[in-house]
Amino acid sequence: MLSQVRYNFHPDCELSINKLVSLKYYTSYVHLAMSFYFERDDVALENFAKSFREMSAAERRQADKLIDFQTQRGGRVQLQDIEKPAKSEWRNGLEATQDALELQKNVNKSLLDLHQLATNKEDPQLCNFLESNFLKDNVESMKTLGDHVTSLKGLNAGRSSGMGEYLFDKHTLE
Repeated sequence: MLSQVRYNFHPDCELSINKLVSLKYYTSYVHLAMSFYFERDDVALENFAKSFREMSAAERRQADKLIDFQTQRGGRVQLQDIEKPAKSEWRNGLEATQDALELQKNVNKSLLDLHQLATNKEDPQLCNFLESNFLKDNVESMKTLGDHVTSLKGLNAGRSSGMGEYLFDKHTLE
């Protein structure tokens, strides 16, 4: 049965939002795995753990925003299986931060693809929603992660776990 409030909301946009919700939950899941890794007693980098846990929560909040938008527009939320993260261990903070940056780039591509689809289907409400709630934040997240990668490389944190990574954890991620 179609929703009474559904108007100018193309089924392709609805499907793409459902896929983006799944990607957001997957990304949250990976960030959570990263947080658990850095909380381990043999790694013990608490600010890396805290930072990845905050990223995980932010991804879940964004998934919830998408779900709310979907239902507000008369769409149907179709939750999909969330894949297990490919990794549960990282060599160091640099590798985890690089992985987080790649994830963020994938999310950004999906956001841009959805925005283009909404433009093609003449859905200004969806375009506005994405622009005001996601696109700027996602670019800022990529910039922050990119800066962290650069700083960690400058500290030689990728060559060996040790003092550079510890200092970055204590002074940059606080």
